[in-house]
Amino acid sequence: MTALIEPFRAMAISRLSHDLAAQGRSIIHMEFGQPSTSAPAAAIATAHRVLDSDALGYWESTPLKERIARHYADTQGVEVDPRRIILTSGASPALVLALSCALAPGARVAMARPGYVAYRNTVRALHMEAVELPCGAAEGYQITAAALSALQPAPDAVIVASPANPTGTIIPPAELARIAQVCAARGIRIISDEIYHGLSYTGETQTMLAHDANALAVNSFSKYFSMPGWRLGWLVAPDDLVDAAYARMSNLFLTPHVLSQHAGLVAFDCREELQGHIATYAKNRELMLAALPALGLARIAPPDGAFYIWADIGHLTDDSIAFCTRLLMDTGVCTAPGVDFDPVEGHRFMRFSFAVSTQEVERAIALMVPWFAGQARQPAATA
Repeated sequence: MTALIEPFRAMAISRLSHDLAAQGRSIIHMEFGQPSTSAPAAAIATAHRVLDSDALGYWESTPLKERIARHYADTQGVEVDPRRIILTSGASPALVLALSCALAPGARVAMARPGYVAYRNTVRALHMEAVELPCGAAEGYQITAAALSALQPAPDAVIVASPANPTGTIIPPAELARIAQVCAARGIRIISDEIYHGLSYTGETQTMLAHDANALAVNSFSKYFSMPGWRLGWLVAPDDLVDAAYARMSNLFLTPHVLSQHAGLVAFDCREELQGHIATYAKNRELMLAALPALGLARIAPPDGAFYIWADIGHLTDDSIAFCTRLLMDTGVCTAPGVDFDPVEGHRFMRFSFAVSTQEVERAIALMVPWFAGQARQPAATA
């Protein structure tokens, strides 16, 4: 029997926005966590050079794996054997590798709700059970050690994300340590999604590897490095799972994009340019936070990192899909409905991405302020 996988509803709204753009409408894309900035200039230049000089056959870059290992040592003080780093075509395959090499069908995997839609659906696609833990303002919209300790029976694994999607919240290092302690005591595997590392405005983004050397860490060049279309990521696997992860990578995906591996190696040395992107996101965050009172949005998750604002719109609607669709049709501002990230409470939440340009953020605010002011609460659509 095949697994039932729910659609990514923001995709449908995004398709509608592109249809409107084809009709001549001006659209501001705040529906996806996709940097508006490009890959570092030196990485692009390297890609041009490699295209003229390399046959681009199947390849896994040992220098890139060594550079990633050095990155953990330099930024986190964590020693990682390059042999444990499996290069992938983005974070999504890395998540598949992590789940499939560590767990068997039927395994129970805990995760935060709200959380990234693909966690739930990837777990289900692999015939595992998604155990969603409700996480609200009291928990900082994050999984806690206390919640994992109280969960009966203990899950086989937990997916931790810090900074998180859709909330942007960060788990403090002390809480990461407590989560690792609970998981060690209860035999829970940790899968840590660290794709938004480097994108922080309030504090440290610490790898779970600092607390659990046997955690599986997922990361990517898509966010901090502004390379989403290059499809390059990695998985750090523990010693006991390295061979299993490699076997799955080579059979399911062969190798990552060769051109991207050359560019990714260079991107690590473009810190000044990349930190300039962070300054743009920080400015956009300030603009959005300042505009929220005028939008009437008083209940949000604290956007500590990433580039999202998770906002409660329950005073305006019981149908976040219809609400975000109306916003798009009336203003051209495309956003993500909360039901993708929380199938229980998400009907009254929406997510803004401020990864667009500062000019687009300013224009979106100017369009949304009068629109939100004119909204009266509407009930959920009936079947």
